[in-house]
Order: sequence, then C-alpha cells, then structure tokens
Amino acid sequence: MPGKVEKKKKFKIDRQQMGLLFILPWLIGFVWFQLYPFVQSFLYSLTDFNGGTTSNFIGLTNYINILQDSKAIQSLLVTIVYVIIAVPCKLMFALFIAMLLNKPIRGLSFFRTAYYIPSILGGSVAVAVLWRFLFVEDGVVNHFLSLFGIGPIGFLNDERYALLTVSLLSVWQFGSSMILFLAALKQVPNDLYEAASIDGITRVGAFFNITIPMITPVLLFNIVMQIINAFQEFTSVSIITKGGPMNSTNLFCLLLYQDAFMHGRMGYASALSWVLFVVILIVTLVILRTSSSWVFYSDGGDA
Repeated sequence: MPGKVEKKKKFKIDRQQMGLLFILPWLIGFVWFQLYPFVQSFLYSLTDFNGGTTSNFIGLTNYINILQDSKAIQSLLVTIVYVIIAVPCKLMFALFIAMLLNKPIRGLSFFRTAYYIPSILGGSVAVAVLWRFLFVEDGVVNHFLSLFGIGPIGFLNDERYALLTVSLLSVWQFGSSMILFLAALKQVPNDLYEAASIDGITRVGAFFNITIPMITPVLLFNIVMQIINAFQEFTSVSIITKGGPMNSTNLFCLLLYQDAFMHGRMGYASALSWVLFVVILIVTLVILRTSSSWVFYSDGGDA
C-alpha cells in the first residue's frame, strides 16, 4: 500500500509539472513581449530617452510637457471624436446585419462569411491604400457622384470630411461584432416575441423592450472592445491621410508614432502611451461601473 500511494503521488506531481511545461511558452511570451515592454515603457517615460544607449532621469517632465502640448491635446480630442463616430456606427451596423442574418434565408453560411471577411482584411495596409484610392478627388466615389452632378468632394483633403471618411473604414470592419451579436440573438427565446405579439407590441417595441435588453451583456462586451480598438487606431490614418489635413485626423497613436520614430523622442512617446492607457482605463471603468443600470443578465441578476 505505501508503495502504491507513493507512486500515485509521484504521478500527480509529474502531471502538475507537465501542465506548467505546456503553459511555459505562453508565460515566456507574456513576460517578454507584454509585461517587460509594459514596465520598460513606464521607465522610459520618466527619462529623456531618444532611442540611443543613454538616457537621463527627468521625473514627470514628459507628462507635464504633454499637458502643455497643444498638438497632443488636439490629437487626443480628435481621437475621442473618432471613437464617438466610429464605435456607435460600427455597432449599429453590426447589429442590423446580425438581425438580417438571424432570419431563415438561403445561403446563410455564404452571407455570414462574406460579411465577416472585411474584419480580416480591414486592418491591412493594402485595404487602407484601396480606401485612399476610392476617396481621393479623382477617385471612384467622386466619379460616381459626378454622375448625379455632385462633387468633386474633398473627402481626404477637407478637414470637415476627412475624419468621417477614415471612420467609415472602421465601420466597414464590423464582422467580429456582428458574429457576437448573431450568437446573442439566437439565445433570445421566441416565446418572448410570441407573448409580445399577443399583447399587441409592434416589432419596433419588441426590439427595444425584448431584443436590446436580452443582448446587453454582448452589447457591453462589444462596446468595451471596440472603444479600446478605436483608441488604438493607427494604420488607416497613417496610410490614408497621414494625419492631415490640418491635423484633423492626427489620431493619438499616430502622434505617438511620429514622436517615437520620426522625431526620436522615445521617452516622450512612452509618456504619451501611458496617457492613452490611462484614458482607455478610465473610459472602460466608467462603462463597467455604469453597466449595472442597463445590462440585464437572464440568470436573474443585473450586472
């Protein structure tokens, strides 16, 4: 008996070690590619590091300079406006398409795949170049509008339209949110809609009183994730407008890139990244704290 117990205990220890061995690649990747850069960027933000081998500790000077930098403040405001435009439009469009795909139609798998493809391709440089080609003054969109006697419109050269045009590219990448909405819609019991129709509630009323409350957990997740992604947008403005015209599309991540790799101000750029991190953290916490008043969980409790 003691031999069997000792053998069983040894086998249990071996299984634990095997489990640690399996997660070791992830742990190494997390520490080296996420945790270390995270801590190191904060240390750089307290120095005048310019990408070389030496740096001097300057405390909170970079953060104070950010508060006094009109370009950084403008960039942050532009980014907030971008988030306000892109995220609601993207989620509304994703929910609309999800509701269409939730109906029994032929070729449903094809349409789901077709609508999801932009989310795979949308963040690429090639698509950003194509988007620029579509919206330049002699591009496809202006050529189409000219058939109706409209234009040409400076979608990318006019500061009134540039940010909206870039935001449309983000809205076009609605596939991931659509899939989550579609999964949530399939979990809404049909009995609720049948009871609502018996009570004389219209489809619009059923949408706002049944559909929306029942999918609020997924809606909360989509809102948080899309806001985080929108605050970190870089590729589209870098390729399509390069921050112009008149810095009207100079999003915060683009400004961060310019300071770090074009002006060699790594310490200042690191401080910018931490400012962005704090802004995203505050916005996320506010949304999560207020979610208890509008998120409904079907297991009997609110958020």
